[in-house]
Amino acid sequence: MSLNQRRLKILNLIQEDGHAKVNKLSKAFNVSEVTIRQDLQVLEEMGYVQREYGGAFLKDVGDFAKTGSLFNQTHMEQKAEIARKAAALVEDGDDIILDSGSTTTELARLLVGHKNLTVITNALNIAFILGENPSINLIVSGGEFKAPTLSLTGDMAANSFRGLHVSKLFLATAGISSDMMLTYPSLSDLVVKSAMMRAAGKIYLLADSSKMGKAAFASLGRISLVDTLITDSGISQHALESLKELKLEVIY
Repeated sequence: MSLNQRRLKILNLIQEDGHAKVNKLSKAFNVSEVTIRQDLQVLEEMGYVQREYGGAFLKDVGDFAKTGSLFNQTHMEQKAEIARKAAALVEDGDDIILDSGSTTTELARLLVGHKNLTVITNALNIAFILGENPSINLIVSGGEFKAPTLSLTGDMAANSFRGLHVSKLFLATAGISSDMMLTYPSLSDLVVKSAMMRAAGKIYLLADSSKMGKAAFASLGRISLVDTLITDSGISQHALESLKELKLEVIY
């Protein structure tokens, strides 16, 4: 991994978790703590993070929790269309899991009027959206709070999904690599998403076309772990052919 690639992945991780420790970054990227401190110094000089003793945190990280806004607000037109396709798959009386993310948040907005719906989520902003409807049975996981994604993560969050069974999971991802791996900026999310997937009868991946070919730091596994990909019409023909080889259903 080149220096620039490492710094970008460190930044993506901090943008996901809100903060990071030098010793953990050193182990994750297999470089010295001195090298990580130099990386964080560069990211601070560029205005992305603010260093503290033993680590760094995302600049203005508290604003996300105060305003209830998500860090990633790109490609929102495509995400809204994906959410509409996903909403058509949800019926009154369903029991579903909604993963945290900007596209699943758009989906949650479309489900507010449903009746007798059971929703389990690790996203606090989704809980606030759906909590206004008393006919929705809303269950929120425990876990460690991540301000940029307004979500709960880690082993405690994963334990909330163990022993459960729902009909549908609407899963998010940071990127789908060129070799069709589901990737995420943070290791802490992998255990949560794995637990969600084990609890679901059918798994829908909501990912706009900009995420195709992107590889984040951590990998959950092949995209064939999901049943259906819901994306937008911007997906390339090459990507569609790769998905067809994996016999993955694609809705776009």
